[in-house]
Formats: sequence, structure tokens, C-alpha cells
Amino acid sequence: MNDLKRILAVTGFGILLASCGGSTPLISTPIENIDTTPLKVSELTKAEKENWGHLDLVTDTIPGMSVDKAYAEIIKGKKGKTVIVAVIDSGIDIDHEDLDDVLWTNKKEKPNNGIDDDKNGYVDDIHGWNFLGDGYDEQLEFVRLLASGNADDPRYAEAQKEYDTEHQKYMGYKTQYEQLKQQVKGADEKVSGHLKKADYTKEEVNAIATEDQGLQQSVAIIKYVYSLKFDSASDFVKELDDALEQIGDRLNYHLNKDFNGRKTGDDINNISETGYGNGNVKPVKKSESHGTHVAGIIAAERNNGKGANGVANNVQIMSIRAVPNGDEYDKDVALAIRYAVDNGAKVINGSFGKSYSPHSQWVRDAIKYASDNDVVFVHAAGNDSKDVDTEPNFPDDNVNYVEVSDSYIRVGSLTSKYGSDVVSGFSNYGNKNVDIFAPGSAVYSTTPENEYDSKGGTSMAAPGVAGIAALIRSQYPSLSAAQVKQAILESGLPLTTKVVVGGDANDVRPFSQLSTSGKIANAYNALIRASQLASNQ
Repeated sequence: MNDLKRILAVTGFGILLASCGGSTPLISTPIENIDTTPLKVSELTKAEKENWGHLDLVTDTIPGMSVDKAYAEIIKGKKGKTVIVAVIDSGIDIDHEDLDDVLWTNKKEKPNNGIDDDKNGYVDDIHGWNFLGDGYDEQLEFVRLLASGNADDPRYAEAQKEYDTEHQKYMGYKTQYEQLKQQVKGADEKVSGHLKKADYTKEEVNAIATEDQGLQQSVAIIKYVYSLKFDSASDFVKELDDALEQIGDRLNYHLNKDFNGRKTGDDINNISETGYGNGNVKPVKKSESHGTHVAGIIAAERNNGKGANGVANNVQIMSIRAVPNGDEYDKDVALAIRYAVDNGAKVINGSFGKSYSPHSQWVRDAIKYASDNDVVFVHAAGNDSKDVDTEPNFPDDNVNYVEVSDSYIRVGSLTSKYGSDVVSGFSNYGNKNVDIFAPGSAVYSTTPENEYDSKGGTSMAAPGVAGIAALIRSQYPSLSAAQVKQAILESGLPLTTKVVVGGDANDVRPFSQLSTSGKIANAYNALIRASQLASNQ
């Protein structure tokens, strides 16, 4: 998993420390020149923040996927065929109020009898399978390489260099964040004491006039917190605590060469050894929220008066727990893909990735297996701000750009701001190896224990596209997986202008160069294009 960079970017610690339908036409991009388009300048409302990925670029000037428009004008209550979508991720809270009615259930298996009733090699796999067993924390893949001591590996020296850089960097982050937390807490206490209240407002802070230099500095710090779009110092400290927790995980587990989190007792280098793990697909703790969030983006029950709406309305979520707090194992991913295919999934979402993959061919073979069996595999592009055409990111579907699958879709991330900053600063990109972009920054969805939250990453962009794929497969079941991919890529909204890449204001490129399609995903258009393809069969 590679989502930590987003939290590190949000807080901006360096600044504070230093400065205190068949005949229906496809919709089009509003104006070709993004820089002269009338942009949405007001802040998103709460309702918009919680639904921006479903809004319409033309109507709302927000680069959503026109999901609400698709339901209002195309689907119009048509239920379609039920589609099984496999979510290969961390555990999913299958008891969540917004997910409990959209779960896949293996009707061939009798619950909790300790017998493999359907003879698929997995005992009591009622709602999916847990390839991690009781495991959760794990190393990164390049740290596993170093821990193996295999200096003959062609990437060993590269791994050692990366380890030295990463370890030093995160030790520095830990020190800086701890200092920053104390700064903000101290400033909050001083301002609270001056105003004689803990729940002061931005207006009250702005009104403070004092000759006390200490109080002036505290006011400046709190004003800076407000400038980062936090409502209070306590909200900012919570963000810091979240970041420190992830930094701790990075140092204690991900970069710890002496740590071994594997608990399943299998040989990770033996792909033929299967059946390990168990049928408990739930998270091991509340903070293991990634899979629940991804599942909600795809299929949270629509219009039930509860927290979020999924993209797809007639889906059964198959939960496959294979992504730990650290890098996933190639064996788990390869077997997870095959499990999904063999048990009826027609769409698979994979919101995970890494830069080292010792058994990449196992996963590539599984992706080909999915394609050969008419399954769409949607994969997150990754959150390293890098060009995956030149720097590896696994899994992938090609060797030297020769693709093994015609139904693999790799997805980059968008922000809610239509303009030159529309590409998420953390998002990977690639003219050959990323297919399309979709909403991924601050996406609102389900989290464990009947809660909801906004999270960002290409991990959130991929399930949006997986939801579109499920919609197409539901409404137009005659289309092949390859045609579903075709419909999504051909129908996206093209942006031919320049955007900031990798969050670097000095790196400005044409959006069309960042993916194979040069487009942003659009559910409304995709259903129209799917209808055209279906009518031509």
C-alpha cells in the first residue's frame, strides 16, 4: 500500500516550521482551454464534498463522473442484471449499515461447518476469503528483499539505497511532526487562555490585537492552521496524530528488516500451496478501513437515507482480504484474482500496488486468467507522483508494453477542482500504462462500525471506475469485458490542456499525455457508448 504520501502532503509541516444512450450524444468538456473556463471559485458545500465524484462537469463545474445524471436520464430505475464485484483489499466491515445488503454470499457453502462444501479449496468461504489470516502489519517488498540477504538479486543494491533514503526521511518526519504537534497544541492553549474559551472561532482569532509577542506567534500559528482549511487546531492535531501513526507503522513495520508479520504458515514462494487463511473477511481493527471505504465507493446502498451512495446499484461485493498494512504478497494477490474469477466475479477492483514484485509473473498470469474468463480488472495507478511508464509499479498487465490482458484498466486520480490542478498531486501517471483518470481526492465513503469519512488516493479513483464497469455489465450484460473497457475509455471526457503534474507547479504538461485515453471517466457517457456497442452486436 502506498497512501502515506497524501497525509504527509496535507499538513505542509515545512511551511509552518519555517515561517510560523443509443441516439443520445456524448457530453463534451465545457471549454477546450481549461485556463479560460469559468471555474468554480466557491468552496464545495458539505453535500458537494460528500458526493462530488457523482456530479457533472458541465452542470456543476466539478469533474465528477456524471453518476447522478446517468441514473436520472439513462438508468431511470432499470435494475439490470446483478453483477458480482470482487474487492481485493484489506478487510471489509460486512456488517456496515450501508454495505450489509450488497454482499456476495456463497450459497454453495454451509456456514461454519468446517467443510469445503463446494470443493473450491476454501473452507467456509461465505462472503469471500481472507488470505492474510490473523496478519495485518507487514514489511515493504524491498525491505523483504534486504531481509532475505540475497545480494545477488539484480535490484538488491537499489533496494538498499531506497531503504537508507526512506529510513532517514521518516525518522525526520517523525521528529518534525512531533515538534509541529507541540507547536500547535501550545498555540491552541495560549489562544484559548487569552479568549477564555476552548471552542473559539476564526473571527475571534482574527480580532485578537496584542503586543505580547508570544501570543502574536500563537495567533499566527492558528491562522496558518485555518489557511490549511482546518476548522480548528484540534482537527489539525488529529490529522497530525493520524500521520504520526502511519509514520510509526512505516518505521516499526514497513521499514523494519527484523519484522515478519506473516501468520498463515504457508510458503510465500510456492504458488501451488493454497487454502491457507480463513473465511473471516472483516478488518482486524477499526483503523483497517481501506477495504470498507473502497467497497462503499463501488456499491454503498443507494438512496437509503444513510451516509453515502455507491456508483453501482445492482452489485454483490465479494470481499477478499489480501492487502495488509504494508506491501501485499504476490502469491496472495495472484490467488485472490483467481479466487474471484472462479467464484463468479465479473469485475475485480485492486486498490493496491508496489514498486518491487519478486513474483510479478504470477500476478500477471492471474490478470490474464481474468481477461481470458471475461472479467474486468480495475487497478489503482499508485500514489508516488511518478511516471509508471519509466518507473515500475506492480501489478501490471504487460511486458515491455506488450499487454497480456484486454480488460485491465489502470486509473489515476483527480481532485474536485476543475482547472490546472485537476490531477491529484500524489497520483501516478503514464501515457502507456495508465488508462484513464477518475475522482480520487477526498472521496466520501463508508468506514468500519457504521461510520463515514473522506479519504484520498488512486485507491479511491479505481473503485469509481470499477463501479462504472459494474453498471455497464448490469445494464448491458451482452458486452464482453474488453468491450466494457472500450466503452469506458472511449467515452471519457478529453482534456487537451495543460495541468500540474505530481503536485509540482513547475511541472506542467498536457493532460492528454498522462494516460492512454487522455480522458476522465464518465458514467453517463460510458452507458451511452455501451448501448451503442450492444446495439451493434
